Amino acid sequence: MQTIGFIGVGVMGRSMVKNLLKAGYDVAVYSRTRSKLTDFLAETGVRWCDTAAECAAGRDAVITMVGYPKDVEQVYFGEKGILSAAQAGAYLIDMTTTDPALSVRIAKQGKAGGLHVLDAPVSGGDTGAKNGTLSIMVGGDEADFAACLPVFQAMGSQIVYEGPAGAGQHTKMANQVAIAGTIAGVCEALSYAERAGLDPDKLLASISKGAAGSWQMENLMPKMVKQDYAPGFFLKHFIKDMKIALSQEGSLPILERVCAMYGDLEAEGMGDLGTQALIRHYRGE
Repeated sequence: MQTIGFIGVGVMGRSMVKNLLKAGYDVAVYSRTRSKLTDFLAETGVRWCDTAAECAAGRDAVITMVGYPKDVEQVYFGEKGILSAAQAGAYLIDMTTTDPALSVRIAKQGKAGGLHVLDAPVSGGDTGAKNGTLSIMVGGDEADFAACLPVFQAMGSQIVYEGPAGAGQHTKMANQVAIAGTIAGVCEALSYAERAGLDPDKLLASISKGAAGSWQMENLMPKMVKQDYAPGFFLKHFIKDMKIALSQEGSLPILERVCAMYGDLEAEGMGDLGTQALIRHYRGE
């Protein structure tokens, strides 16, 4: 497996492509807006493709990292989509966080066409993508997972086979549920400390290494303190993930509340900020 088509070169996709190139893979890319990738294409020298179908044709593997379930559906099932062009025997790896039912649908249609399909959403944000330390949760046939393991190892450090098609997406939903509660807790802790007149740097030093510590606290609380809302992971994409989780069976009251708070921020035009912008809800900004 040497040739890879990569579809969706956004905040995380750029770094993932660079890590695949470092690992020696021949990568071609397609993204919705070429003008946004002028610097990236010049820097990396990767081949640009005009359609998803062109990016998939003749490639050993095709990786997708797009925004929303509707985008996944379009790049796989559209007239110039992946399933219309991928060669029999190719591996299709969707690393988008999307609806588990859609992953199952892609797997069924892909298998009927002699393709190997995996759903492999990731966690770790832009930092994990840059450092090649993403957590990758994989659903599909275990033999296909084993075949693609070297590809995953070029992009991540925590790589787990979760089960059949859709299992990777369900694992990512559980991940997002946990993050939602944690990031809200971090915001509430910081908001409380600010009202009490505490030094935020001392606060972080005191509580981040104890029982309250988390990735969200160590990486996002400093940004909240500095009012740095640049996206490592878009607020609007986190809302998308939470809504997918809420559409599944079962009660998720904390997730429902956090999703509503983020929804208020998106309605105020903050969808392109990072997830740490939730602190603005608590500050009344």
